[in-house]
Amino acid sequence: MNRMLNILIAASVLLVLNFGGVEAISAAQDAIFRAGEASWYSELDSGILLTTANMEIFSDKKLTCAIWGVPFNTLIKVTNVENGKSITVRVNDRGPAKRLVRDGRVIDLTKSAFSRLADTAKGLVRVELEILPGH
Repeated sequence: MNRMLNILIAASVLLVLNFGGVEAISAAQDAIFRAGEASWYSELDSGILLTTANMEIFSDKKLTCAIWGVPFNTLIKVTNVENGKSITVRVNDRGPAKRLVRDGRVIDLTKSAFSRLADTAKGLVRVELEILPGH
């Protein structure tokens, strides 16, 4: 029952906070809730603050991400649709920039997280996102 409640809450949050027209797929199906492009960001990038939106010290070595409309500390499975590689990241920041979301960007990964899915020189990769059970 607790799992179903978490899924319903997550689905409600995603539908209410669905920014930039990115389509949310029902989280109640334990399936992909967003698909689009993932990018990466680093502490060396201009404009990156010392702390994340939830006030943690930013580190591009952690397996964390920036995403809109998903509660902090939620675990998300990110799958590269091109090569099938997947990782689990924890939400600790907000992003990508709203103008990029409108163009199909769904998540910003730390450099370390992105590098486990694809070569960072690629810059962008097509992904599917899934909220992991219990989150």
